[in-house]
Amino acid sequence: MGTPEFAVETLDLLLQNNYNVVGVITVPDKPAGRGQQLQQSAVKKYALEKGLNILQPEKLKDENFLQQLDQLKADLQIVVAFRMLPEKVWNMPPMGTINLHGSLLPNYRGAAPINWAIINGEIETGVSTFFLQQEIDTGKIIFQERTPIGENETAGEIHDKLMRIGAQLVLKTVYAIENDNYPQIDQSDLITADEPVKNAPKIFKIDCRIDWNKSVDEIHNQIRGLSPYPAAFTDFVSPDGKIVPVKIFRSRKENATHNLAITTIITDSKSYIKIVVKRGYILLDEIQIAGKKKMAVDEFLRGFQLKSDWKVN
Repeated sequence: MGTPEFAVETLDLLLQNNYNVVGVITVPDKPAGRGQQLQQSAVKKYALEKGLNILQPEKLKDENFLQQLDQLKADLQIVVAFRMLPEKVWNMPPMGTINLHGSLLPNYRGAAPINWAIINGEIETGVSTFFLQQEIDTGKIIFQERTPIGENETAGEIHDKLMRIGAQLVLKTVYAIENDNYPQIDQSDLITADEPVKNAPKIFKIDCRIDWNKSVDEIHNQIRGLSPYPAAFTDFVSPDGKIVPVKIFRSRKENATHNLAITTIITDSKSYIKIVVKRGYILLDEIQIAGKKKMAVDEFLRGFQLKSDWKVN
């Protein structure tokens, strides 16, 4: 059960290892883009290529879907980046239903674990497999795998890393369940009173606007934690009040002591853009303005007359 590219890696690895995938459950095709053409999920595209049996229920409690699911007689259900399942679904197979989650549970339960781990400045993250139960992302942990987060790594880069690590962890988990030899760690045993659990709610537009009054570390983490999607954004503002909305995809931080005004832009108008912030500077590397493609800062400056009398807002 899955939807995006993140889930395809796991499905592919299961097939490579000769597991019998009796059904693939994914979202219905949805209209997208300017022409509103029906788009298939990444999981459906892959499943079609492999000739797998595909179910695309509108509602997971639909009796017709539940009947079809029951007829598959699956021993085990595997969920990777899908929807919240009703109990009738996750309780159906005799071996249960496992989920792959992109964090080290119990931290970062929720819709955007990779984004929030980076935004919060974590230096490591990982993946967890666990058995589904009623409350979302709270089931008993089977296995976890850790990986460091580099100082400039983006959510997109960590996503791709966890996609590969996660597929291997699911394979390990399925093998352990098949052989009835696996741990079940209660998440409550990993929660301590002196360290509250960090959550990973859905990202909204308000989370994406940069507050330049924050520290250099906080701003840098926000930019890379939202890259490539949905992307942190700000406005370039000219001395005469012209506003140019800008998405920022890559940045670097420079720690420094200065007495310059926060939000000031420093640029040679050719090769670099630095934003003055508390305790340092944010160096912009890759940005995008409305109606244009993503581009490196030097390429942007060749076509846009930005000067040091501009500010960010």
